[in-house]
Amino acid sequence: MTGFTEDTSAETVLARLSECPDGRLSEVMSSVIRHLHAMVKEVEPTQEEWMTAIRFLTEVGQMCDERRQEWILLSDILGVSMLIDAINNRKPAMATPSTVLGPFHVEGAPELPLGANISRTDKGEPLLVSGRVLDEAGRAIAGAELDIWQTSPDGFYDVQQPDEQPAMNLRGRFRTDKDGVFHFRSIKPCSYPIPTDGPVGKLLTGMGRHPYRPAHIHFIISADGYESVTTHLFVEGDEYLDSDAVFGVKDALIVPFVLHPADDGAEAYYTVENDFRLCTAS
Repeated sequence: MTGFTEDTSAETVLARLSECPDGRLSEVMSSVIRHLHAMVKEVEPTQEEWMTAIRFLTEVGQMCDERRQEWILLSDILGVSMLIDAINNRKPAMATPSTVLGPFHVEGAPELPLGANISRTDKGEPLLVSGRVLDEAGRAIAGAELDIWQTSPDGFYDVQQPDEQPAMNLRGRFRTDKDGVFHFRSIKPCSYPIPTDGPVGKLLTGMGRHPYRPAHIHFIISADGYESVTTHLFVEGDEYLDSDAVFGVKDALIVPFVLHPADDGAEAYYTVENDFRLCTAS
């Protein structure tokens, strides 16, 4: 007698975990099994529907490579990335909120001097970004690192257009000065669609959702003795702030990008100023 029936399916599978030597793995898999079996019993998929789901998961994995992380994209559009982020970043109110990393961060961006331009092309509206990195009490953190990346004016990251954009375009790392100040030049970011040419994009369309993210700049801010934060600055007034495809917007991260009109022969440009606050490492 196997004991496996429709009514006892979860309990039968859970019984096989009794010898699992890893307590945390047993805890996680027990929850996965219970919820998965409950979902199947609620939805009652056909054999063909289940095979469609398996093909979808297979295609998600096949879409991943060194330039594209389709699993992160799936996690993002289902809100799981933001839920994991919220659970793991319960910070005091004065600390800079975190948000999703996204699938297009690249390790090893060049370290640049303060004031340098991360745009390696002549496209886009000029932007000056400045601010400070502070601790919980508002004291300056000297030597803090800011790892920064964003899309081109066309809404693509450099790794999405290796034949059109220079390597490391719109990426850079900076360190704050003795007063915790940073400043660099870039271009005003634009709203853009997440990739829709893969299985996750098809799923998003099938759910009747749009693929757009509001305009933003990515930051990872870190300093010795402090907890690092992965965050964004979103452009105030963007039309997609209330419907971000990956649920990444937080009110405290929406900031004004101020337009300075052309004057006396100088071209128009934007400025954005923001201070980031880090928590002391526990």
